[in-house]
Amino acid sequence: MNIWFSFFYQPLINGLIAFYRVFGNLGWAIVALTGVVRLLLLPLLLPSLKAAEKMKELSPKLAKLKEKYGNDKQKFAQEQIALYREAGINPIAGLLPNILQIAILIALFQAFNKVLGNAVVTAKLNEVLYPFLKLAEGANLNLKFFYLNLAKPDLIKLAGKNFPGIFLILSALGQFLSAKLMMPIAKKQEKNADKTPEKADDFAAMMQTQSLYIFPAMTILLGFSFPSGLVLYWTVFSLFNLVQQAIMKSKFSHKAGASFGQKLK
Repeated sequence: MNIWFSFFYQPLINGLIAFYRVFGNLGWAIVALTGVVRLLLLPLLLPSLKAAEKMKELSPKLAKLKEKYGNDKQKFAQEQIALYREAGINPIAGLLPNILQIAILIALFQAFNKVLGNAVVTAKLNEVLYPFLKLAEGANLNLKFFYLNLAKPDLIKLAGKNFPGIFLILSALGQFLSAKLMMPIAKKQEKNADKTPEKADDFAAMMQTQSLYIFPAMTILLGFSFPSGLVLYWTVFSLFNLVQQAIMKSKFSHKAGASFGQKLK
């Protein structure tokens, strides 16, 4: 618990307040903190993004392996690992950054629910703030960000009913588009599954395709109860992720094109 508090929860709270002192608004503090977190995770995220792009290139070879060893899953797994090793791909490269992203999200969720769940109480914040960031007694944070109250869910009331707000929709959309960039892998795996005997891989391929819609839908549903400060963080984080994936995709496409051009010469 002390490790969680010292390395995740407390630093994030102090980072928010540090940026709040700069901008005077918690919303912009969240945007700035998100950018910093994304930059800090970049050295860990790049290998997983590169591995994902390389796996796209290996899809035709994987298809041939599935056709050749369709009935022998153990042999296929061995050949698949050998293929990944030959291409310099570590299939578990994305685990650590994903775990860290989840840990940060949980820490922020705890922060907003415990500290900003109702009215902001200076004493509660000062309990976790470093001495040089402590707030004056009775100070109130500015929780307004455009139409949002960052301590409350991002919902818009129409005809007496609650609907997802703009940031909540953007969060789900960013997640959807980010996953969409990876769809070539899912589509190829789905086609490859059809070629295997008894279509044994259909379920895994189907789940990967359905996750394109499941996770954005879950984001919308959970957003009905999550504080919008957390939604804002996830929105900005998803947009950062989308931009980075688009850049990586462009770079790999350029390299692939250059490599193909050299082979034609």
